[in-house]
Amino acid sequence: MNDKQNIDFLAIGDIVIDAFIKLQDAQVELEDGVEMLEMRFGDKIPYESVKVVKAVGNAPNASVSAARLGLTSAAMTHVGDDDFGKECIDALDEHGVVTDFVTTESGKTTNYHYVLSFQAERTILIKHEDYSYNLEKQAHGVIPQWVYFSSVGEDSMGYHHDIARWVTENNIKMAFQPGTFQISLGSEKLADIYKASELFFCNVQEAQKILETKESDVKVLLNMVNDLGPKIVCITDGKDGAYAYDSYNNEYWFHRIYPDPQPPVERTGAGDSFSSTFTSALLKGKTVAEALSWGPINSMNVVQHIGAQEGLLTEEKILELLADAPDNYKPEKI
Repeated sequence: MNDKQNIDFLAIGDIVIDAFIKLQDAQVELEDGVEMLEMRFGDKIPYESVKVVKAVGNAPNASVSAARLGLTSAAMTHVGDDDFGKECIDALDEHGVVTDFVTTESGKTTNYHYVLSFQAERTILIKHEDYSYNLEKQAHGVIPQWVYFSSVGEDSMGYHHDIARWVTENNIKMAFQPGTFQISLGSEKLADIYKASELFFCNVQEAQKILETKESDVKVLLNMVNDLGPKIVCITDGKDGAYAYDSYNNEYWFHRIYPDPQPPVERTGAGDSFSSTFTSALLKGKTVAEALSWGPINSMNVVQHIGAQEGLLTEEKILELLADAPDNYKPEKI
């Protein structure tokens, strides 16, 4: 891309290849309040199918979502100097994502995860490579309209602080969708990230972990996250819908999910599609309430496919489904 300044949506976070293994000979048991995936130990266990999906992960999924919605979208991430890394870059290119900010690290391997898919849920076997995060070398002068920041490896605290400083100094709006490691840090260690965020996403359970609270009132959780810095806070609650607080207008919103046309095939990427679509809608000039209507539509379609990207929709298709939505599919003030 010749003009690296012309980026609407820059997604920052680790990239991975997912191998989806659909199990058929397993069961789920509840042990001490935790659902456990169980299979016979030391045996040969047949599986139904395997599907390899390249260039996924919270941020890459978001970059593909934004590109599908017609934005100039880029991914800032790391790959190893292996065939998997080349395949990830090629996959992003095929989705129309700008790859100028992808770093290929010599001597490193590209992240490769195994997704055990069973009864529309998934258990993911993960291993993250330690990459050399260096924002100055990666960004090389770009000033995007929005940054979408999500999962990175554990050796990245300095990277977080650099990103917070960069978006603040350049008046870049940032959406923050914390990954597992970032959630485990709580709010104090990432105080500058929260303060620099325009928009924040998580689910109810993640909010409780971040805030170290057992509070279950979503409206209270929205306020608690807002106190950390984000101007717009969105908390999802699975099948029970999503909530948002717009501090600019002091408005609280609730939105139900978009009805599934058939039972979900696989739920990987549902959160990424919701959050990236919400962010893209704001970037396109939509209100918080309107963005809250867009997000669940993309999530609904993503879970009808294996993987996080195949079901991502265009703006035209989202508007079509929005026009055909049930009468009660609308944002509600709370």
